[in-house]
Amino acid sequence: MRIRPKRLHAGDTIGIVAPSSPPNQANLERSLAFLEQLGLKWKFGRHVNNVNGYLAGSDDERLQDLEDMFADPSISGIICAGGGYGSARYTDRLDLQLIRENPKVFWGFSDITFLHTAIGLYSNLVTFHGPMLASCVGKDTFHELSAKMFRQLFEPMELHYTEEISPLNVLASGSAQGELVGGNLSLLADTIGTKFEIDTKGKLLFIEDVGEEPYRVDGMLNQLRMAGKLSDAAGIVIGDFSDVEPKKQQRTLSLDDVFHHYLGGLAKPVVEGFKIGHCEPHFAIPLGVAAKLDADQKTLTILPGVE
Repeated sequence: MRIRPKRLHAGDTIGIVAPSSPPNQANLERSLAFLEQLGLKWKFGRHVNNVNGYLAGSDDERLQDLEDMFADPSISGIICAGGGYGSARYTDRLDLQLIRENPKVFWGFSDITFLHTAIGLYSNLVTFHGPMLASCVGKDTFHELSAKMFRQLFEPMELHYTEEISPLNVLASGSAQGELVGGNLSLLADTIGTKFEIDTKGKLLFIEDVGEEPYRVDGMLNQLRMAGKLSDAAGIVIGDFSDVEPKKQQRTLSLDDVFHHYLGGLAKPVVEGFKIGHCEPHFAIPLGVAAKLDADQKTLTILPGVE
């Protein structure tokens, strides 16, 4: 069983880091009002404003900010400013023992998937796949439900996803229980063959992505298939796949064709349509906790992520 971080309280200070690409600074500033509404104080990583091409500073700077926030006893949790690209560049140098010894809330998604996977494997910590400050919270499109999902950080709460939130489509029936793992599909594919390879054995695998055409999703699912990750999983939770229309090819399979090919014939529950990912609303979830996917009832139940 993974370590669940301690819950947040009003008055706590959270660390804000940019582990990947440079965040939109105007959106980041706008997001701070939401943190105030939650009763939280904040502290920026020293290099959050840095720009190094498509990276938020050098690898050393982004790594240092992340480790500093975990090591700082005045910081109760860490929320990422944004994703983009770059967290995997330094993950093999990340002090995962430091994180294990200083468990606290860690919240983000997209490129942060590589960090979620590494921290889950080697720090044994429950982390949170949820909307980030500059890329989500600070925008006009930030949804009321997305905002409500932050409540799970302040009190242990069981999460229930039903069709009241969004229509769900069953690709394969049945029900299964297991630890909920996963995140951004392209980043999960990037872990294959590394020491941070996603472990899906007996687990519920969650996937989402943005801006990937059907042939690209096809290739990534095929990589997971050949690595045994689909057959190992107890069930598959398909989150939001947005901006996936083909940009070059006139002839194409649909995304549903791809999903049915790789996932429809699995002898385990597979359900698509969850508003989890690059979407609004964004239903935030803890990773590394026990969950149950019931395809017949079209429900996903997830145990609390904090203690």
